[in-house]
Amino acid sequence: MTTKQFLDVAIIGGGPAGLNAALVLGRARKNVVVIDEGRPRNAVTRATHGFLTRDGISPGEFRRIAKEEISSYPSVTFVGDAAVAITGSDGHFQITTAQGNTITSKKVLFAVGMKDQPLDIPGLAEAYGKSAFVCPYCDGWELRDQPLVIIAKGADAMHLAPLISGWTKQFTICTNGPDELTDDQREEMQQHQVPVFDSPIRFIDSSEGIVRQVVLEDGTSIPCRGIFFKPTLVTGSDLPQAMGCSMTEMGAVVVDDFGKTSVPGVYSAGDAASRLHQAVAAASMGAFVAAAMNNEMNLEAWRRNG
Repeated sequence: MTTKQFLDVAIIGGGPAGLNAALVLGRARKNVVVIDEGRPRNAVTRATHGFLTRDGISPGEFRRIAKEEISSYPSVTFVGDAAVAITGSDGHFQITTAQGNTITSKKVLFAVGMKDQPLDIPGLAEAYGKSAFVCPYCDGWELRDQPLVIIAKGADAMHLAPLISGWTKQFTICTNGPDELTDDQREEMQQHQVPVFDSPIRFIDSSEGIVRQVVLEDGTSIPCRGIFFKPTLVTGSDLPQAMGCSMTEMGAVVVDDFGKTSVPGVYSAGDAASRLHQAVAAASMGAFVAAAMNNEMNLEAWRRNG
């Protein structure tokens, strides 16, 4: 894509939030570009769950259908590239991509999602997306009533234990080192007959991605059919922080009720700006923030022409 002037919105990220924002803005007759490098967080995931009319669809098929629908609106274009730098200010932002394209837009929407930082546990990568997951709302049903291992410690373990118990009563907690639990929390686990092991994990044994056991450094072997783990997350792009957007301690972009960041003209939606990391929630937020952006641009034009 060569330099294209006077776009209304540049959307950075082509996941559910960015795609639904593009749909809403396209229907609002705004000139929009979606810049996406094609490396989604859920690339290893076989199915997207909890999305009405799309339950069980693969992430790739979800994006294909979304782009097909959005193509009905000629003011929306897609660029398979990565945004690497953004300069300018509200009303005139200039985006530079990895392939050397330059795109100018009035507003910017970051829908960059979050990225999982891999845990340093041998064998986890082979099971990730097949029998090892991070979200029970997304994948708990498929592992219902199965023996599971939860890899988490401290407050995260105390959050996941009662949550997972809604899908199965057969689970073990592996903290992969010091458990970071209080005496009261350990007693609570004992009361619910939840085994807790603090020995480091030696490796995860799986066959074609289906976990068979978790082996600890002390020799303990825990048979299981699935894993839920607490990942370390980072924002899918460094650009929001580079532009001066306020960030939370958890690495998410700080936004107000309308998706506005601390930088005028810059918005964020989806996992990058929320703690609820579900496709349907990201899409909903993308639609809402797109409407807020459209309202702002219409009001600005109204006042200029008044």
